[in-house]
Amino acid sequence: MNQHSEFDVPPFVKDIFGNIPRLAGIVLLAVLAWNMIFQIASEEVGVITRFGKFERLVSPGLNFKMPFVEKLVKVPVERQQKQEFGFRTVSTDVRSEYTKRGTSDESLMLTGDLNLADVEWVVQYRIQDPYKYLFMVRNPEGTLRDISESSMRQIVGDRTVNEVLTVGRTEVAQTVRDLIQGLVDEYSLGLRIEQVVLQDVNPPDPVKPAFNAVNQAQQERETLINQAKAEYNRVIPRARGQAQETIQRAEGYATARVNNAQGEAVRFNLLFDEYMRAPEITKRRIYLETMQRVIPQMGNKIITDQDGNNVFPLLQMQLSQGQKKESN
Repeated sequence: MNQHSEFDVPPFVKDIFGNIPRLAGIVLLAVLAWNMIFQIASEEVGVITRFGKFERLVSPGLNFKMPFVEKLVKVPVERQQKQEFGFRTVSTDVRSEYTKRGTSDESLMLTGDLNLADVEWVVQYRIQDPYKYLFMVRNPEGTLRDISESSMRQIVGDRTVNEVLTVGRTEVAQTVRDLIQGLVDEYSLGLRIEQVVLQDVNPPDPVKPAFNAVNQAQQERETLINQAKAEYNRVIPRARGQAQETIQRAEGYATARVNNAQGEAVRFNLLFDEYMRAPEITKRRIYLETMQRVIPQMGNKIITDQDGNNVFPLLQMQLSQGQKKESN
């Protein structure tokens, strides 16, 4: 009679323990595959390190690496990133919300004319060189933040408060961007500064009323200046045009008088030449031409022979003229 020992193991337990090597192999293969195969997104670049040392860069797509020996760091080289100064974005829903809590130390600045300005700005950048970004500087984000704040303080400190608040905003932003990019390249951060945007520039709250009053006065002054310039541009050109017209008329009159005088002189010279050739004929012609112009202007005329003594024809003519008037 066979009796089972108290140490006998059930068959299903034996099956489980018998499959442990196989299960271990499957788990090991899964772990190896998990550590070997990885995916890089289209906006990223993979940086492979072996025992902490830079090995290679991998492009977007499906890639492989040595498990447990090589490590992967994904760097978003195509994603635009930003740092905010003087404010923080609380939410980015349909209507974004911001807060200034705890940011006054980085936004309050002294201008070149010893005034205070509360400057809010944004630095937009991309990672240009993943190797420099990961291995050349211990904390590139913090370094960029320090560079941005010091650059903005330097540029604002070289300008008056009016330039920073009004007309010089664009020039300040461009100058700060160039200065930050130069320092980033010098420190080998591997970043490309795309834009520096001045969000808002205001005087500190305690002096806002006085500053607004000054701005209003300056705007009124500019308005009056523009009105005066408009009136000047309306009146002066018209006066100049009238003066030029008067000058041209005078010049035209002078030219006409000179030309007439020259014509009369030429006519007199020609007439004198003709007179010298035939004095009697010329005298008679001049006499006849003169009488032709003068007689029509004399009204009623009676021409008689200088040897005639009979006045009856004159009386007869006067009588006939009186009868015509009475009949009319």
